[in-house]
Amino acid sequence: MAIDIKSLNHTQLNDLIQKAQARQDELQKEKVTRVREKVQALLKAEGLSFEDVFGAGASVRGGGKRRGTGSVAPKYRNPADPEQTWSGRGKRPRWFNDALKAGKKEKDMAV
Repeated sequence: MAIDIKSLNHTQLNDLIQKAQARQDELQKEKVTRVREKVQALLKAEGLSFEDVFGAGASVRGGGKRRGTGSVAPKYRNPADPEQTWSGRGKRPRWFNDALKAGKKEKDMAV
């Protein structure tokens, strides 16, 4: 099926591109499904499970183990209220910005 793309206007060309990309996505998903079925059949034929081969932390969808999001030690402490701390990551807390505006330096608030 040959399409003369020179005869298409802008809208028709964009529509064709979207349809082609959707078809590529479908083909990729079909390929992944076929490969997954082959792997599962091979594992079953060998008498093994996915976890036996790839470990208990691995998932069928791939990726492997995820890092946990643990807490980070505080890097700064509010001089007005020592209970308030900040790790130095993410958006600056209001008390930190207020202290800077009041003339304090970052090193003055360091833990």
